[in-house]
Amino acid sequence: MKDSNPIHKATNLAAEGSILLSEKTLKKAEEAKTFFTRTGNMTIFILQTIRHSFSFPFEFREFIKQCYEIGNRSLPLVAITGAIMGLVLTIQSRPILNDFGAESMLPQMVAISLIREIGPVITALICAGKIGSGIGAELGSMKVTEQIDAMEVSATNPMKYLVVTRVIAATMMLPILVMFADFMGMLGSWAGVNIKDDLNIVLFFSRAFSVVDFMDFIPAFIKSFLFGAVIGLVGCYKGYNAGRGTESVGIAANSAVVLSSLLIIVVDLIVVQITDILL
Repeated sequence: MKDSNPIHKATNLAAEGSILLSEKTLKKAEEAKTFFTRTGNMTIFILQTIRHSFSFPFEFREFIKQCYEIGNRSLPLVAITGAIMGLVLTIQSRPILNDFGAESMLPQMVAISLIREIGPVITALICAGKIGSGIGAELGSMKVTEQIDAMEVSATNPMKYLVVTRVIAATMMLPILVMFADFMGMLGSWAGVNIKDDLNIVLFFSRAFSVVDFMDFIPAFIKSFLFGAVIGLVGCYKGYNAGRGTESVGIAANSAVVLSSLLIIVVDLIVVQITDILL
């Protein structure tokens, strides 16, 4: 027979509720432990990278190779992206400025938008997809095939040879890619202006840079360095700490793109806030 005693029923419900609550608590505690463990491991990885960056000898030939892989091979993608950014921004902004009778301010608006915010952020996100995933997949495959272990056995420091060179190369190359994207964006904007008007390119650039101040370049330049460091560090960390299975290569590449893209947005927010306070 069923127990009809209300006291027993309440006791059983309380016991079931406490079991469910304890299971949820343990699950949340495990998730928190995993988060803090990964955060700590990544902090240690960053500190080790910084320490090895200032130790000798420096792998200069590998660094030059990575600059070519990260910088030169990304130029076509960055060029197309930058030109489309400028073209779309011009086409979308022209009707709004025309309503206010300020269509002549279009070159200035595009220049400020590209240099300050759109150029660095969009270029960094594009590079996070290309460079971050490439570094994560490359180091992940080396981890799976035990090439990193072989380097350690042969007295070659994998942190200096694999990680430091890629992080510094990404940090140095991204500002150059951003400047190239800004230039292509301005060319795309000029092409967008000439769809309906006939504006000389010299006059266009003269108008565009008439309102651009030197202090507009500094925050964007600093952001570009930080974005490159984020992409290099996250890609190397995910690839260097990949699992042993072949599926871990894809996981490392995918997580490198996701985390680096998120951190780029966070870093951009922090830099914008600091710039707003200082300037």
